Amino acid sequence: MMIFIAIASILFLVILHELGHFFVARKFGVKVEEFGIGLPPRLFGKKFGETLYSLNLLPLGAFVRMTGEEERSDDPRSFSKQSLFARMLIVAGGVLVFWLVAAIIFAGVGATSGIQTALDDSAVQANAKVQILGIAKGSPAEIAGLQAGDTILNFTRIGEFQESADSFKGREMSVKIQRGNESFDATLIPRENPPSGEGPLGVMLARTASITYPWYEAPFQGVSIAWNMTLEVVQGLWHTASSLFQRQGLPDGVQLTGPVGIVFLLKNTLSLGISSFLFFLGVLSVYLAVFNVLPIPAADGGRLLFLALEAVRKKPLSQALEQKIIGVSFGVLILLLLYVTVRDVSNLF
Repeated sequence: MMIFIAIASILFLVILHELGHFFVARKFGVKVEEFGIGLPPRLFGKKFGETLYSLNLLPLGAFVRMTGEEERSDDPRSFSKQSLFARMLIVAGGVLVFWLVAAIIFAGVGATSGIQTALDDSAVQANAKVQILGIAKGSPAEIAGLQAGDTILNFTRIGEFQESADSFKGREMSVKIQRGNESFDATLIPRENPPSGEGPLGVMLARTASITYPWYEAPFQGVSIAWNMTLEVVQGLWHTASSLFQRQGLPDGVQLTGPVGIVFLLKNTLSLGISSFLFFLGVLSVYLAVFNVLPIPAADGGRLLFLALEAVRKKPLSQALEQKIIGVSFGVLILLLLYVTVRDVSNLF
């Protein structure tokens, strides 16, 4: 059931993304031939007005098919006959929806259950807690069965927990752990000579608290969180790209995750509660927004790049060249997706 909800949530985000393209295209009078949920082959279709609304077999996304989008047309209502500004807005409409969805989710969670926010050890907050963000392989924490996302109940400050671990080096220490709706005691033996950067227990910790906002403040906070998270994602991608170009490999803690990995991450956050699930869905929406504006020809960012080149050159690229670039980049993207998916599946089993 959780897997189904996770898949449906991703599909829901993609449908909203395509609706962004759809409504902006309709606003400019572009003829939309088909709006499809899922990818062909088609299972069912019903025409309303001039648009065919279809349900397709493969639940891997959604699509909008506009006249003059794939092949340029002389129809005055085609995509290719619209002004450069209109075409840019139509392409950007889907990206904007991803970002707006994230802001709305953050606002909703912030006004109800509250948003988990990182705190300094010195901050005074009634519901502050220490959470595990990551666990080193072969560490005492991994041996004890601790997992990322666990909450340490008998400590409210990171410094206190670290001091306790230092005092128990080489001896057993007991900690009370909360995982979802369950709590249990875990026994760990802090290492006396841990590897560099890992600490006695091999855990990455964060002090967090659930911050709730008044309903009238929540929308502004939702926008602020979405914007700040966008900046963090862009900075992270830049840092990753720089490391790869310098042949340093992926930075520590960074790994590629495909659709399979994302589905299981959503499933895991759902087990932590609906607020955690929704917040992660908002984070995923931000990532999708950023990915879609990257200058990848097969993504919206690639189409925006073509339109920007058209603005500079005062004429579009040839249709044959544009289609060839999109085809090659799409092939590379599929190969990368297959590689990541195989690795995600192997990590699960």
